[in-house]
Amino acid sequence: MIMTQTRRRFLTMAALAGAGTLPPRRAWAAEPALDTTAVRLPKISVICFAPQYVCEALLRAEGFTDIRYVDSEPTTYHEDLARGRFDFAANLSVTWIRAIDSGAPITVLTGVHAGCYELFAHGDIRGIAGLKGKSVGMLGTTELISALAAYVGLDPKTDLRLVNDAASKPVDLFAAGKLDAYLAFPPEVQELHARKVGHVILRTAVDRPWSEYFCCTLAANRDYAGRYPVATKRVIRAILKAADLCTGAPEQAARLMVEGGFTERYDYALQTLTENAYGAWRDYDVEDSMRFYALRLHEVGMIKSSPQQIIANGTDWHFLDEIKRELKT
Repeated sequence: MIMTQTRRRFLTMAALAGAGTLPPRRAWAAEPALDTTAVRLPKISVICFAPQYVCEALLRAEGFTDIRYVDSEPTTYHEDLARGRFDFAANLSVTWIRAIDSGAPITVLTGVHAGCYELFAHGDIRGIAGLKGKSVGMLGTTELISALAAYVGLDPKTDLRLVNDAASKPVDLFAAGKLDAYLAFPPEVQELHARKVGHVILRTAVDRPWSEYFCCTLAANRDYAGRYPVATKRVIRAILKAADLCTGAPEQAARLMVEGGFTERYDYALQTLTENAYGAWRDYDVEDSMRFYALRLHEVGMIKSSPQQIIANGTDWHFLDEIKRELKT
């Protein structure tokens, strides 16, 4: 699908672009011309990927004229990027790590934000260790709950009963008391709080060590990044500037998400933007985050590659390093 660019939306985004903290366009005058003016991004129900939803005018300021949003689903999201249905996508670091281990043609380029997910539970469960022998639901893949379990000494293969079949609607099963715990992402986080379902035993925005690492990182389809390095750098820059906007102007960014059709709930979007660390890309070490999560997955046998191999085979930080150097100009 192609998102419609209304005059109001364009003017709002243009104003937000002017409020950003990256260097003005004249600082990039010496850059080579764009090698493509087209870019495709995903549209998915997970609203914590907000920077990729509010970067349209920023991409246009970088010279892109053909900007498309492609519908996707949590269960096929990572595969859609690898197949080239879209060119860039934010996703859980653990999901990208497992995709890299399987040989998927993707490249992780930068961190996006930290702290978006919460682990809910029923009854007397007060921590992750209390999940032993319990049923845990989630949307999409199981890498993250496996990493959480491994960190406290549980074996997710034998100690947990994982329920992630979308057709079974695990969040509804949890709300009905048929699952012991549920790992939620926005807007499910806000919905469960609003329905007063369960209690939170882990909030990665504040609980260590999870709050110290990027939960979500930006990856590119490897073919696109290889063919269009100039465009790739500019996309990264636009999305990082959009992350700054999510931090500095959350009300406007939340409104753009609603106007763009990425979510219906302004209040849920605003809460997501104000509670999670969208400015973390400036201070957190994305390679350290990838290493941390890769080690967790390697410990439980979910990947065969070592953390060093994951970083060598599936990441490229030189674009990010260049952009960070520009901040000092």
